[in-house]
Amino acid sequence: MKIAIALKQVPARDSAPGAAESDLQFEINEPDAYALEAALQLREAQGGEVVVVSAGPARVTTAIREALAKGADRGVHIVVDKLHELDALGVAQLLREAVAGESPDLVLTGLQSDDLGSGQTGVILAELLGVAHATLIMAIEVNGSSILVKRELEDGWFQHVTLPLPAVLTIQSGINKLRYATLMGIKKAKTKEIRELAGTLTPALVVAGPGYAPSRSKQSQIFDGDPEAAAQALAEKLKYEVRVI
Repeated sequence: MKIAIALKQVPARDSAPGAAESDLQFEINEPDAYALEAALQLREAQGGEVVVVSAGPARVTTAIREALAKGADRGVHIVVDKLHELDALGVAQLLREAVAGESPDLVLTGLQSDDLGSGQTGVILAELLGVAHATLIMAIEVNGSSILVKRELEDGWFQHVTLPLPAVLTIQSGINKLRYATLMGIKKAKTKEIRELAGTLTPALVVAGPGYAPSRSKQSQIFDGDPEAAAQALAEKLKYEVRVI
């Protein structure tokens, strides 16, 4: 079974909003790390190959090498600057060409990215590839030319769905224990192939300005009069203005 992992490199979680890229530290998107772990476990059970596909500037190779050190077999780097200018559709279009060229049986990615959090890229990628998809995946069972997946729903409910292969799945974070790269894995990663593809940047998302923290304000109001009238006024404000009762 050939499994492709759509992996994104994102700013570290403790990065300051609006900081220049040169001042940022970057890491593998945590939800994608769970997708990688799911793929490695499937390969260990089923055999086959795990291919990491990632788009971005030259620094993205460090994320790919980290995935290779953890056990992935090969990497594909779609070289494109200013990936942050693309919306989910633009990123999915970049990934489509590279993924289609690999003809994988299964494509896995994290549920969403830590930086933008749209949760749309994997679903759009499935549509562009013309294959089945499912989201919020908790478990995967391979049955020949199909897979049985467990999806997380609301209020502790789950759904079991059978999908034909090939398919795209977005993996729920926390479903497994992430492995660390071993010293031997790090050494082997240096010799594993990373194929480069030229990506075309066609921005659809325009960022108007740098990020900023929302403003905070506090306001107090005192209700005068007798207790019954004050309580009535408070109840009306909570119901019609604050809308909490």
